[in-house]
Amino acid sequence: MRDDKLSPTLQLALDLIGRPSVTPEDAGCQQTLIARLQAIGFRVEPLRFEEVDNFWARRGDSRPLLAFAGHTDVVPTGPLDQWDSHPFEPQIRDGLLYGRGAADMKGSLAAMVTACERFVGRHPQHQGAIAFLITSDEEGPSINGTVKVVQTLEQRQEKIDWCLVGEPSSSVQVGDVVKNGRRGSLGARLIVTGVQGHVAYPHLADNPVHGLAPVLAELAATEWDKGNEHFPPTTFQISNIHAGTGATNVIPGQVEVVFNFRFSTETTAERLQQRVEAILDQHGLNYCIDWNLSGQPFLTPAGELVSAACSAIRAVTGRDTQLSTAGGTSDGRFIAPTGAQVLELGPVNATIHKVNECVSVADLDTLSDIYEKILEQLLL
Repeated sequence: MRDDKLSPTLQLALDLIGRPSVTPEDAGCQQTLIARLQAIGFRVEPLRFEEVDNFWARRGDSRPLLAFAGHTDVVPTGPLDQWDSHPFEPQIRDGLLYGRGAADMKGSLAAMVTACERFVGRHPQHQGAIAFLITSDEEGPSINGTVKVVQTLEQRQEKIDWCLVGEPSSSVQVGDVVKNGRRGSLGARLIVTGVQGHVAYPHLADNPVHGLAPVLAELAATEWDKGNEHFPPTTFQISNIHAGTGATNVIPGQVEVVFNFRFSTETTAERLQQRVEAILDQHGLNYCIDWNLSGQPFLTPAGELVSAACSAIRAVTGRDTQLSTAGGTSDGRFIAPTGAQVLELGPVNATIHKVNECVSVADLDTLSDIYEKILEQLLL
């Protein structure tokens, strides 16, 4: 779909959304981006790890290095009959662009590329360097995507100074919220074993659900920390519980629970594990537990990137932005540990992962202008 009356950012967003790039498929999105970047002087390095396509593109050899990070993959659409229009046939209705990935995050990718095209066109001899770190594995396992690209960069000591992640950070209006950090995510799969038996003869069995119930109540009621000025208190949530055979007259022999911590910088994954296992031991349960740390908390304090983003948002929109660490994880968790300043700045997140995902058409051009202004703040 091409219409010369549409802005370059919107045209590119339409192209990307029209490609069914459900994780880990890329469906040609990255080749589209690569062609645009090569045309303005970026050297592009495709980095495929197993089934995942990634690329690293860089313009300039010096530092400081400002990188744009994002993903071309999207979550599944869900039932097509619940969408008002096909999720991979983007449509514009009442000033909104509808389609899977419109907000998360093909709209941001389009805005990043067009911002760079204008910036390079006006300032071909800019200071430092610009880069793109793009993956098709952000919405999935996140094993062969950004984390592997970052490892590659670290091995050759190629350092990112500032990183803008295009995740949909905004709440009501584009730029009203910027994520300058994220909580850590620690998950666990807990299995408690008892003795299966007949419900009429409980003295011959050991019901693990009964043994686990007070433990879960204690875990849910525990204050893990009080948070701090940047992070809310650590939270504990149970997402799945399974026990029993389906029969009504059988005491289960095992119960399985899946739970997750979103934790602040006031604690550590190791400390949370120790506290949970201490509670389990106090109740004398026969258990095994598998932990999965999918991300450490990170924070980008006041500095060049925060200042540039706030200033750019104010210059383009006239509004002040709010710094936040709320929400889920992002690939910023793989980039921040390298020492880079990391911010997430993207469109309004109200419809992400939902049926009829959409983004304001006007917001895409506003976002592109903000990205361009950040480039000017940092590399001129």
